[in-house]
Amino acid sequence: MDWTNLHEPTLRLAAFVAVFGLMALWEALAPRRVVPESRGSRWTGNLGIFVAGVLVGRLAFPAAAVGIALLAERHDLGLFRAVGLPPLLAIVTGVILLDLAIWAQHRLFHAVPLLWRLHRMHHADTAIDVTTGLRFHPLEILLSLLIKAAVVIALGVPVLAVLVFEVLLNATSLFNHSNVRLALPVDRWLRWLLVTPDMHRVHHSWHRDETNSNFGFNLPWWDHLFGTYRAQPRDGHEGMTIGLGEFRDPAEQRIDRLLTQPFRPADPQ
Repeated sequence: MDWTNLHEPTLRLAAFVAVFGLMALWEALAPRRVVPESRGSRWTGNLGIFVAGVLVGRLAFPAAAVGIALLAERHDLGLFRAVGLPPLLAIVTGVILLDLAIWAQHRLFHAVPLLWRLHRMHHADTAIDVTTGLRFHPLEILLSLLIKAAVVIALGVPVLAVLVFEVLLNATSLFNHSNVRLALPVDRWLRWLLVTPDMHRVHHSWHRDETNSNFGFNLPWWDHLFGTYRAQPRDGHEGMTIGLGEFRDPAEQRIDRLLTQPFRPADPQ
């Protein structure tokens, strides 16, 4: 079957619009934290950097990760094919291992100073809502695409698994960055299966030990397994400070400042 008939960009766009609209409405109806007055300027910057990242990513990788998977399939590349993994098992395993790879990449971007300079733009948002889940520097997106492509080729992840993972990653990033209120019993149950907004919000605390926790986007298991899970922020969800101490000036939310931030020294805390 020619998986190019799935029209990957159309499917991803439809899922993005649906999830973004749902989360934005949920935030408006049941916010977890007080909505900041700077929401308008933040949304302009965050959506602008998102568009820039999409354009750069598509120019560098027109076929995206799904196209890489299709190429690997045509040339019979990857571990899954070498060992003859059954198709269904290859799909499930592929989605899980791609999630582990993105978790490891995320932790690496916190640990390596040069990579942190790119990733810190995501953390410099002074509030957290659905648009924060779109706020990644274009150069970070390019590096992420390269890492993802290497994993897809090395493992021989099936095309359908890559498509499913890409849709899930976009949807869960919007979900777990959202400023939405979940009933606490629901959150306690759900976070064993999926990274929830309360779980991921800890990762955006300005306390460095909390920033270096809860790295997951989709599955919460990796943080439990590798000892980086933190249940709650020390200052509470309503009282915690979001962002980085170095970038508190409202001007830092402009798209020109977001694009140049990795190349500028941080102001002292």
